[in-house]
Amino acid sequence: MTTTSNAAFTPLTREDFEAAYARVAPHIHHTPLVSSRILNEKTGLDVRLKAEIFQRTGSYKIRGPLNKFSYLTDEERTRGVVCSSAGNHAQGVALAAKIYGIKAVVCMAANATPSKIEATKAYGAEVVLHGTIWDEANEKARELVRERGLTYIHPFDDMQLIAGQGTLGLEVIRDWPDVDVIVVPIGGGGLISGVSQAVKSIKPSVKVIGVESSGAPGMRDSVEAGRVVTLDRVDCIIDGLRVKRVGQTTFEVVRRFVDGIVTLPDEQIFEGMRWIMHYQKLVVEGAAAAPVAALLNRLVDVPEGAKVACVLSGGNVNLDQLKGMRWN
Repeated sequence: MTTTSNAAFTPLTREDFEAAYARVAPHIHHTPLVSSRILNEKTGLDVRLKAEIFQRTGSYKIRGPLNKFSYLTDEERTRGVVCSSAGNHAQGVALAAKIYGIKAVVCMAANATPSKIEATKAYGAEVVLHGTIWDEANEKARELVRERGLTYIHPFDDMQLIAGQGTLGLEVIRDWPDVDVIVVPIGGGGLISGVSQAVKSIKPSVKVIGVESSGAPGMRDSVEAGRVVTLDRVDCIIDGLRVKRVGQTTFEVVRRFVDGIVTLPDEQIFEGMRWIMHYQKLVVEGAAAAPVAALLNRLVDVPEGAKVACVLSGGNVNLDQLKGMRWN
């Protein structure tokens, strides 16, 4: 398994994902596939929701670091690790580092969701706030590597991390062998890179569809251009989708293993959040709602009755915004 980011990467195998799952499984929850009668009726599909909102740290992001840290040398563990994150990777790294007994420093954008900052600190990580977008926080993390000698943990562009994220896809295919399509949100591309390789290593016929915000379509534009592009402008406020430049490795995986990418504006994604909360009684964050929003807006072209799994990637919402509001 390689960790380099270049076009000549070696795809992960079923054995890679099985080995990653053996490392990750003792420390995570095997999250459920939740069915939805009303979503089935509305879309004409057989839909199940992979509820990573019930995962430790509230998102799938714990999976990757748990696998990645198993590859670190004793010297790298002693130096400690640093990462950059919009929030969920921060919590995943912080908890995984705590499990492994490693010092963790996390760089987050200053406008990150407060609950994500608080949770990251609660897991024992040092939090450094910098910039207003992941890319700027990432520059600070790289700076700390030079200054403190910390080991850098990329949030998405690393095949060992991707193998850990792909254990989610392994669970889906084990729990629902008949699945036809899996719909996955795309930020930097780590989750869909893992899921697409994992499911296709077992069942190549499964279609994998990615969903991006139309205000930050970095992966779609890169695939169309045939190379990784840096977006001139990002018009997206959903932290899990707000990335100016996807990874080189994730780009190479997506162009080979992902069957399509659709985009929709933040407004429609937020409407998807409200729909899920109203009808499913599940608290999801914006990125997690994107796959369901894509189904509700008829963006995913699949035959009627197809068996579709949507990845609810996380549920770390800033509920402080609800304070003072009146309910029933």
